[in-house]
Order: sequence, then C-alpha cells, then structure tokens
Amino acid sequence: MAEKQDPIHYETYLQLDKILDAQKLRSAEYCTEPAHDETLFIIIHQVYELWFKQIIHELQAVLKMFSQDQVDERNIGLAVADLDRVIEIQKILVQQIRVLETMTSQDFLEFRGLLFPASGFQSFQFRMVEVMLGLKEEHRQTYGSVRYTDFFSDQQKQQLKEIENGKSLLEAVTAWLERTPFLSLEGFDFLREYESAVRSMFIQERAAVDSNEEMSDNEKEMRTGMINENEAFFNRILNKDEYEKLQKKGVVKLSYKASLAALLINLYQEEPILQMPYNLLQRLISIDELFTTWRYRHAQMTMNLLGKKPGTGGSSGHDYLLKTAASHHVFKDFHNITTLLIPRSSLPALPEKIKKQLGFYFTDSAKTPESGS
Repeated sequence: MAEKQDPIHYETYLQLDKILDAQKLRSAEYCTEPAHDETLFIIIHQVYELWFKQIIHELQAVLKMFSQDQVDERNIGLAVADLDRVIEIQKILVQQIRVLETMTSQDFLEFRGLLFPASGFQSFQFRMVEVMLGLKEEHRQTYGSVRYTDFFSDQQKQQLKEIENGKSLLEAVTAWLERTPFLSLEGFDFLREYESAVRSMFIQERAAVDSNEEMSDNEKEMRTGMINENEAFFNRILNKDEYEKLQKKGVVKLSYKASLAALLINLYQEEPILQMPYNLLQRLISIDELFTTWRYRHAQMTMNLLGKKPGTGGSSGHDYLLKTAASHHVFKDFHNITTLLIPRSSLPALPEKIKKQLGFYFTDSAKTPESGS
C-alpha cells in the first residue's frame, strides 16, 4: 500500500453518479407518461449483472487454483470459501425474483412492448458463467434455432470461444479427481472391496424380501425387480467398459477414474483428509441446484406475468425457460453419486495404516532429550 494516498469520497469511490444515472426509461422516451415499474425492472437486471460479475470473479479464482498440473491441497479450503460466496450470491438471485413479482402483469405490459428484441438471453456475463462452469453448446436448449453466441459482438464471441477452449470448472475438477491418490493406496483395493460390499448388500436385500411374510407374492416380485434394476445400474457404473459407453453417449460427463474418486470421497467423507474434498463436491452440487432453482423460478414468474406469450427475444417464453431448468445441469454426475452410496455399517473397513494416511496424526519419533520426554 502506498505511504500517502489521496482522500476519496464515498460517492466518488462507488462512482454513484454513473450507477444512479444508468436507469434510462424507454417509456419516458416513447410514451406520454413513464411506466412506474420500468425503474424496478431496470434496477433488478442491473443488479443481476453486477452479481454475475462477482460470480465470474470468484470462478476465475477457483479455476486458477484447479488449472495447475498439481493442485496445492491447502487451496481446497480457499476454493470452498469462494464457492460458498457464489452460493450466497445465487440465493440473492433467487430472492430478487420475489421483488420483481411485486410488479403485476398489467404493470409490465405498460412498457414490455418497448423492449423488443432485448432479452435476458443476451446476457453475455451469464453465458460466461455457464461456460466457465462447464455447460457445453451441445447440451444447451436451442433458442430460435440459432447459436447462443449469435447475439453477441465479434469481440464477445471471441471471448466466449477462448473460455470454451480453456478448462471449465467441471473439467478442472475432473482432472483433479483423476489425480487423487486414494484409489491406489497400498494394502487397500477400493474398487474390489466396494464391489464385494455391494454384492453382500444386494444378497441381504433379496433375503429380506424373501423372508418377509407380510408381503404378497406380487409385492415380493415388484420389490425384487427394483433390486435387480438397482444392481444393474451399479454394474453399469462400476464396469469401466460399460461406463465409458455411457460417457460416449453423453449420459455421464465425469471420467471413470474421476467418478470412482468422487465415490470414495463420498463414502469415506468423515476421514479428515477427505472432508474438504467432500465439501468442495457438495458446493458444486449446490451451485447446480441453485441455478436450476433460479431458472425454474424465472419460468414460473414468466408464466405469472405473461402466460403463454413469447419472450421479448423471440423464444417460447415460459416453455423455453422451463426446459433450461430441466436440462442445463453441469454437475449432475456428482448428484448421481448418491445412488451408489451404501450404509456406513456396510462400508469396507479401512486398514489402520490407511486410516492414518487419511487422518491428521503426529509421531513421537522425533522427540529429543530437550523436549523433556
């Protein structure tokens, strides 16, 4: 910090003259009377853009940590803190919809006709966020049969292309999981032990159904069928060849090795060294959930305000927004890990040596006479 600084005023530091003069009402320009609620509409969306800017700032910091060939494990906690901030911002994004919903449909219609063809779809910063997280173009809902980049300037298109060509957060975390050493710990074959525990679990479930005298034959058949389907799912996910077939079809995004590492982290989350990686994966799930919630709330608000009217940008309005809420998931594979979890009581016991490797411990082998021992 400089030894001597020029004094600065609150208003100057925040550049309030620019911010507070940035609400230019179209209704004031083209209508006899300005629409009262247009001010709210503009401010809400300007605030969204400011929050998107902060989200981008946090994601850039996390991506920088995880884009290295070797991630400093001490940075995992910092990454979790940055993602926690993103999550809290997302909660605000959802809550802001409640403020916008204080505007009635007729109030909105007073100035909506002046907005064509502007649309939230044209938010460059939000598209940056999606791409940085890992949403690929082939997984996007189409918008007016055009590429999502077609609404932006050449410079913005180039910037999005550079982000697409770089590592997304999903790709960076996948690479980090693939390097996780816990899958090949000496004296503990995780996959073999886990598969053995799963087989035992299904044997016990079938036996419980067969011995249940309260269930009818039809109920037993239905329950056994469900167990068989669940076992088939386990087999597809745990078999490398079958898993990679699903990956080629786009059913799963994580690599086989990364999915096993994520599974191990979830199963043994209480081991000290795995607690922070587990927290990281949970934050990614939360980010996915909150953007889904935000899109869904946006869709519901659009239905309440406009019914089946098309969006100002020419999309199908409510229907388009609802489809994005259902399909624009980035970290779905981390959600699906839950399907593969088994009871703690069925977990393969870790050898004591492995527990020490996954824990925080110290040795007294370095004690000296001066230590008083």
